[in-house]
Amino acid sequence: MTTSDTAVPEPTPEQAALFARVRRMMLIAGLTTTLAVCAVLIAVGYRLFKSEGRAVDTAGDVTATLPKGARIVATGVAGDRLVITLDIGGVTEIRTFDARTLKPAGKLKFANEP
Repeated sequence: MTTSDTAVPEPTPEQAALFARVRRMMLIAGLTTTLAVCAVLIAVGYRLFKSEGRAVDTAGDVTATLPKGARIVATGVAGDRLVITLDIGGVTEIRTFDARTLKPAGKLKFANEP
């Protein structure tokens, strides 16, 4: 026998059973991990696919007319709404628009009590 040859004894029946059990557990863990990675990839692909469909709903060029003498004081975004604050002759008005379609979603006027 040379120095590069190593003697590997045959495993006992108990060791062989333990090796088989460890292999089976590793196979189960590997399959579970593969299934989890596939589920995540499917979820990400689904979200990307659904977000591409929303891009079709976006509006092109839109012109919103303001009342005469109106002045835009502030603009902002709240969730999926575009919020515009107007000053119309001393009266404050907030107008909201859907951010995807730019269609009017609501109007809120603030006036002083008489």
